[in-house]
Amino acid sequence: MSSNTSPGNGTEFNKTYPAFALIFGSVAALGLPLNALSLWILLCRHRLTSPNIVFMVNLAVSDLLLVISLPMRVYFYASGTWPLGNFGCVCTKMLFFNNIRSSSILITFISVDRLLAVVYPVRSRFLRTSTNAWRAVVLLWLFVVGLNVPESVAFYKSLGKLNGSYCFEYEQSLAIPASGPYHTLYVQVALVFTMLAVNLVCTAMVSWTLRRHLKESSRVKNKLNVMVIYIMNLMIFSVFILPFSLAVFFQTSVYLTPLTCLASCNCCLDPLLYYFSFDGFWKKEEDVEIPRQENRFQ
Repeated sequence: MSSNTSPGNGTEFNKTYPAFALIFGSVAALGLPLNALSLWILLCRHRLTSPNIVFMVNLAVSDLLLVISLPMRVYFYASGTWPLGNFGCVCTKMLFFNNIRSSSILITFISVDRLLAVVYPVRSRFLRTSTNAWRAVVLLWLFVVGLNVPESVAFYKSLGKLNGSYCFEYEQSLAIPASGPYHTLYVQVALVFTMLAVNLVCTAMVSWTLRRHLKESSRVKNKLNVMVIYIMNLMIFSVFILPFSLAVFFQTSVYLTPLTCLASCNCCLDPLLYYFSFDGFWKKEEDVEIPRQENRFQ
């Protein structure tokens, strides 16, 4: 890489760039068809009258927004140059952070929705509506985009002070703040820990219900699928999202880019949530033979 694109001791880090390009490229190649297919199935074969479908459609959109930004990361780490300027760099960075935050919240929404469906099926039927789901999703996106404003301004100003096109070099040298103003770092970590705690509580309550309340849980088909969803949610948080958020908060430059690669892999696992959430995922909703009142998990 030329000297005008690598701050400080960038030569040492350049040796790892091909590996980063390979990982981001693999995630993009796998995540794009998986999420595009999932979104098509959710929109064309299932109605948006279920809160679960509403949350999953938005999760698929969030993952697709992340995936379409990954080719530029591949180009950067493969060539050592950034052709889109500071504005393009800020947009690419914000798409990544938006996915981390929106995924955390949407996965938690799905967990809470499953909790209400399994543990409180009768009392929650007026709460679990598509209207309420869309309200929650709108608030989610307003919150996520609202965090972008101070972050984007701070990141753009930091880029403008440097000579050359660094873009993702901030992940190696921290010459540029990793996530904008420091108060947004507190929000990032608090959000992830709060969502993780909610998922842990939901997992415990659903597991207890399925094991202890046998008469109630006997009407919930595919109990294993229910628990698989919660296990996957916890894994996505603990393996992909939490380590990256902690690295950003503590400004750990050595591990930040590898953890960014790891965090981006969450978009390839989310489609599995859609599959395990529906017995008839590949079928049109009207073709599924299981009556809604007999399968509360749907």
